[in-house]
Amino acid sequence: MKLLLVEDEKELSEALVEILSKNKYVVDAVYDGEDGLNYALTDIYDVIVLDIMIPKLNGLSVLKELRKKEITTPIIMLTAKSQIEDRVQGLDLGADDYLTKPFAAEELLARLRSITRRKGNVINDNYLSYGDVRLDLNTYDLEVKGESIRLTLKEFEIIKYFMERPKVVVSKDDLITKLWGFDAEIEYNNIEVYISFIRKKLQHLNSRVNIVTIRGVGYRMEE
Repeated sequence: MKLLLVEDEKELSEALVEILSKNKYVVDAVYDGEDGLNYALTDIYDVIVLDIMIPKLNGLSVLKELRKKEITTPIIMLTAKSQIEDRVQGLDLGADDYLTKPFAAEELLARLRSITRRKGNVINDNYLSYGDVRLDLNTYDLEVKGESIRLTLKEFEIIKYFMERPKVVVSKDDLITKLWGFDAEIEYNNIEVYISFIRKKLQHLNSRVNIVTIRGVGYRMEE
């Protein structure tokens, strides 16, 4: 899960990055609204955590511009204020949730799970499911009818990306940008190798699910 954190308090930002990383989020952290807007406009993130009181461009302005540009990424707003007016304004502009500082890390993680649960076929906080396949988010095990096989980290990230958007055509550029970052120097043949490994593991488990090639476009997960 790729997350953008826009928070100008660097100590808080660094603490949140550490906590989120331990919980399997891939985090890009920026410290002002201009960078936050530029990063968010790439539309590569699964969720954005956005502080309101940030320099150069405040969080509400960033939020307004993102929704104007039809960026639909779920956004959790952070604020040091607790006035109802701030919450109403943010929600009216298109925020998905709100947290008032100070907050417990466990509460942020719960809000993130709640938002991301809406995107995929989540059984609970520990598994994703599609067809006859179940992906253990804690152990990286891929399971089919009681049989399981361990995935590498990158295999896990790739199949998780597909399982969160089944039947959607995903390009190689999408995979590179989402899983390595928009400035990564990853070759297409690296993607092809990982997809081949995943296919072999699905076949080994006799799964009905496969990642099929859409010639000239990309890949799609289907039964």
